Amino acid sequence: MSTWSLNPDRAFPAEPTTRAIARRLYAEAKDLPIVSMHGHVEAEDIARNEHFGDPAELFVIPDHYLVRMLVSQGVPHDRMGVSRAGAASAADHREVWRRFCENWKLFRGTPTRYWLEHELVEIFGITQRPSAETADAIYDELDATLKTDEFRIRPLFDRFNIEVLSTTDPAWSTLEFHRQLQSEGWGERVLPTFRPDPVLHLNRTDWAENIGRLQQASGVEIGDYAGYLAALRAQRARFVANGARATDHGHLLADTTPLDESTASALFARALAGETLDAAETQAFSGHMLFQMAQMSAEDGLVMQLHPGSLRDYSSNVQAEYGADKGFDIPIATEYTRSLRPLLDAFGSDPAFRMILFTLDETAFSRELAPLAGAFPAVRLGAPWWFLDSPDGMRRFREAATETAGFYNTSGFVDDTRAFASIPARHDLARRIDAGYLARLVAEHRLEEDEAAEVVVDLAYNLPLAAYARRD
Repeated sequence: MSTWSLNPDRAFPAEPTTRAIARRLYAEAKDLPIVSMHGHVEAEDIARNEHFGDPAELFVIPDHYLVRMLVSQGVPHDRMGVSRAGAASAADHREVWRRFCENWKLFRGTPTRYWLEHELVEIFGITQRPSAETADAIYDELDATLKTDEFRIRPLFDRFNIEVLSTTDPAWSTLEFHRQLQSEGWGERVLPTFRPDPVLHLNRTDWAENIGRLQQASGVEIGDYAGYLAALRAQRARFVANGARATDHGHLLADTTPLDESTASALFARALAGETLDAAETQAFSGHMLFQMAQMSAEDGLVMQLHPGSLRDYSSNVQAEYGADKGFDIPIATEYTRSLRPLLDAFGSDPAFRMILFTLDETAFSRELAPLAGAFPAVRLGAPWWFLDSPDGMRRFREAATETAGFYNTSGFVDDTRAFASIPARHDLARRIDAGYLARLVAEHRLEEDEAAEVVVDLAYNLPLAAYARRD
């Protein structure tokens, strides 16, 4: 069996002249530090610096892309090591790994395949392609490697050349692990991000519990709407003091219509009293609170990230059996132009306000998002996210957005991952796709190569630093 290796031209254009230009442009960006300004790696994991566990725990069980694909082929969640709600998984992790390797062919043509290949070959030195025959040998090799100190998360930080990484933290977080990291000299490398969604949606089953958590963390009594806003401001101030650069909002819709204070106060009071509000009322309050979050961002300088368009936990059966966030989130068509108008009328030209817009609806890139980013000084267009961070998805993004927004009204790449070992793979793929897109512009004499070389560096490094820069 031949040794498994990766082609150095992977994801580059096939046409020889363009590919040669892409190689030169990629060389400008490939070794730049990684700026990972939005993701879901836990600060606790970085602070504790413990071993990752076994191969199934690192590569398979937490990866909703991977598990989702196997579930679509009839493999139940529990056979992939996913815990049922309220109970630990009894699955044998070697068997989970074997099942993944046996089904390696399912990932052909997917970005998951690209990321996993990069991780296994480039990071862990695996020389055999996953299969039923090689599963145990790969498992043993990975398991031994993961037990070494060189493969703890902090040494890998340096090996991956990560300059800065932002976590995503609930509104009630005390940020204790961020403070620990600061005390150990990691305060500029690992930054918190304020995620208030669980306290902004009045129809969540855990909303009242989360309000209690917010009250305890902030030290502000939340007996009414005014106390609620004060508690949110207090927690935002805590995040800013601990290095945060941004907030993150994963609402279903992009609506930002503000309510008058008396209506907002009345809705909040009814929810706090335990009354069930109807769908229109809860959506109206959620949209109102996005406007309030924009107002607070204009006050404290936190960049407002908006990630709408995912219908979470689409399968009620999967949610009931395995709990929330188990890979059955489905994108919906998302409207931005009318929805964001109240917010942008108020803050779109305010030099104190910054907003980065993401989407799962790629039809919105050229129709709505690129024109908005190409007009309002406060707006930047975020990178293709989640279902769209694929080779062709990223190419389509550049083709749809660049002619209207240009390159410099975008945020640069955002990996948005929970899988720490996939971070360099995701950034590498983005750099290759951008190099290929720019190479085509050069080959078509629409851009000079020295300009393209400057742009590829900006997209990989300078733009994300600028988009999330601290404002005093």
